[in-house]
This record gives sequence, structure tokens and C-alpha cells, in this order.
Amino acid sequence: MPQSTVWKSISLTALAIPLLGATLVQNPNEVTVHEWGTFTSVAGYSGSSLEWAPLSFAGDLPCFVHTSDRPFAKYTPGLVRMETPVVYFYTRQPMKASVRVDFPKGEMTEWYPVARVSPNSGLKGNGSIEWADLNIQPGATPEFPSTKGASRYYPARATDAAPVQAGTENEKLLFYRGVANFHVPIEPVVNGNGYTILNNSAAPVPVAILFENNDGKIGYRVIRNLKDSAQVDSPPLTSSVDAIRKELTAILVESGLYPKEAAAMLETWHDSWFEAGTRVIYIDPRSTVDAILPMRISPTPQKIERVFVGRVEVLAPATENAIRTAMESGNAAAIEKLGRFLPSFRWEMVQHGKLSRTTPGEAIAGRIDGANYRGDASCIR
Repeated sequence: MPQSTVWKSISLTALAIPLLGATLVQNPNEVTVHEWGTFTSVAGYSGSSLEWAPLSFAGDLPCFVHTSDRPFAKYTPGLVRMETPVVYFYTRQPMKASVRVDFPKGEMTEWYPVARVSPNSGLKGNGSIEWADLNIQPGATPEFPSTKGASRYYPARATDAAPVQAGTENEKLLFYRGVANFHVPIEPVVNGNGYTILNNSAAPVPVAILFENNDGKIGYRVIRNLKDSAQVDSPPLTSSVDAIRKELTAILVESGLYPKEAAAMLETWHDSWFEAGTRVIYIDPRSTVDAILPMRISPTPQKIERVFVGRVEVLAPATENAIRTAMESGNAAAIEKLGRFLPSFRWEMVQHGKLSRTTPGEAIAGRIDGANYRGDASCIR
């Protein structure tokens, strides 16, 4: 049953009377669709997005997930990685549906279940994905694909959504990923002991969170209704992952997700969103999401909620110092620990004269960089 307020439809009138706790009776065509997803980008010193390889060499998806026929499409360098959007259906009656999502300046790289995907090599045209003949099966208990190894893919299933079937493939949701070359609305710039956080979109950003994890010490500040810019001091490192996880869960529910969906999203991404480093985590305005990812669903749902979280990785002073120390010492373990954003940050520092091109760690970093762009990744079995 959907997690929203329960409604009883009266068939002879347009009036709907809320009956809390009552049995849900719907018109057979009534359906609610919810979606959540993420946009990940990397900001340079000016705050604008840097091109980066979308994945490191550690794969995080099950092997049953479909990938583009275009070799190495998912490793295409781009400004933004669209990570793990999932679409849920809530209805009381079995039904047929079709879903199409367009991706201007983007390309769909991974998805499940089976779908028709239009490639967009070079990220200059329009990519798309379409599920043309979905069976929505409320109350059904099909067997979903699984693997022996753990994956961040699976937590998204922990909701009350109806199972879906495309072809012979069953799932609790529609899943897709991609890479693109659009500019995100948020541009963070280091400014003295704090940050200037710019919103370059026409719509206010409902919530932005400046987050820092410095060697396990956690701090964050929340900015609401960000219209143009905000000056934000570095947060005191006196909080915890549990505290921000609780607050962000509440923000996701405020934004339109059901509690189980919000919990599933945090379970999917908590290890990545709250890892070491500095970043701005924000809620994309709905108008921005609809422009970036136009969605068409037939039959038209009674309600669609689309909640996307943006993540902008920041080249903060602590991150810059960690990169410089690791590169100048040639410490392989420290360089590996810097992770998937290292190639872009390293090049940005070199370009601005803040790091030599001939450090002892250059060969090690080059191997990481090469692995990103070659696509030396495995899937989860």
C-alpha cells in the first residue's frame, strides 16, 4: 500500500474524501509515481564543474544490470554523473504502462529491467531510455535477480512499490544511470575561512548542505531557499554521520519521498555522500529536474514526485593539502585513498600552479587516471 495519506475514491463525483486508516479503493487507472536520483559533479577553484571520469575501477552494480552497447560508454568523461535514479509505481490494480526519459546532452549507460536506449556519443545530442510495455503488478511476489556479492543497487528495493515487469525481467523499480555535459545549479567557491555558494539557476534551491568530513570529524551547515548566493562559514566539526543522515532523511520526505524511499536512498548512498572530503549536497528544484530529464508516462499518473539530490565535490583547503602531501611523498596508499575525484582535482591544481607536474606520485596517479578512462571495472557477481 502507498505510504501517503489513504484516499477513497467516490466514483460518481470528483470529490475525494480522506479516510485515514481506511482500505484503499482506487479507480483502476489511478497510479502514483515517485522517483529519486543523484547528480554528482566536481567543482574547480572558480566553482564551475570540471570534467571527470564517471567511475573509478571499482564496479558497484550487479552483473545482471544492462550496459550500453557502445564500448566504454559508462566511462565517458563528462561534467555530471547521473547516479542511480529509480522509479517506483504505486497502484492497487495491475496495469500496463510506458515510460520514456530523455537526457539532453547526456547518455544512458546502465539500466534495468530491459529497455530501448538511444545512444548519444559525444554528449552533444539527446540520449533517451524507454520502457514501452511495462506490466505493473501490485501484490505480485516475483523473484528478483540477485548476486552473491553486496551492491549499492539492492537497498532501493526496500519500499512498498508495486513490482514491474519488462519482457521477462522483474524488478521492484526502474533503474537507470548516465553521464552528461550540463551545468549544475550549485557552484561553491572557497572564500577565506568559508565558502560562497552560488545558485546559477532561475529557481531557488530548496535546501543546500555544506558538509565536511575531516579524518572522521563531521560538520555541516544547512541553507534553505537559496536564491542567488550565500556566504557560509566552515562548519564546526562537532556533529556526526547519524545526525546528518537523520536530517537529510527528513529533508527528502519534505521534498516528496515516502519515508521508506528516503531511507532507501540514504542506505544506498550514505557511504559515498558522507565519506572524507568537502561537498555541497542539495535538493534540485523540480523545474531543473524536469528540464534535465524530461519524463513521459502513459497512462498519465495522478501524481509524480521527482526528488533528485545534487552532490558537488569541493576542492577545499584540506583536500588540496591531502593531495599535495600524497603526491609529493609518492605515498601510494594515500594516493589510492583520494579516490575517483583525484584526476580532476590534481589537474586543476597543476593548472593553477598549486602542484608540480613532476611529483613522485605522478606515475601512481597516472595509473589511477588511466584505469578510470580505460574502464577497468568489474561488476558484482
